[in-house]
Amino acid sequence: MNKILSTHNVTLSKAIENHIFSRIEKLEHLDRFATAARVTLEHDDTKAPERQFACSIRLSLPGPDIFAEDVESDLYAAIDLVAKKIEQQLRKRHNKTKAKHKIAARTKRTRQEKET
Repeated sequence: MNKILSTHNVTLSKAIENHIFSRIEKLEHLDRFATAARVTLEHDDTKAPERQFACSIRLSLPGPDIFAEDVESDLYAAIDLVAKKIEQQLRKRHNKTKAKHKIAARTKRTRQEKET
């Protein structure tokens, strides 16, 4: 998976980079078809202290991309919350596809029973 990090008014330290990559690896385990993850980190001094750091992640997948963003006072908290939002969206997408397969299997089984 391609990992793209972009920052705006944030110095990217090795610790922040490792934290982001560890979160992305967890997302990669949930969906092996993910092709790219674009992470954007921003810091805005003009906003209130409790909403200074913004983090957004766009996960490229077959079909529609998944996007989430969050604004917090702590950069690590913003990264964690965005990763959690993306994880929830991946789980929802996975459950929807499983439900579709279950319905299709059920209709096929009833159609076969009617034929016999």
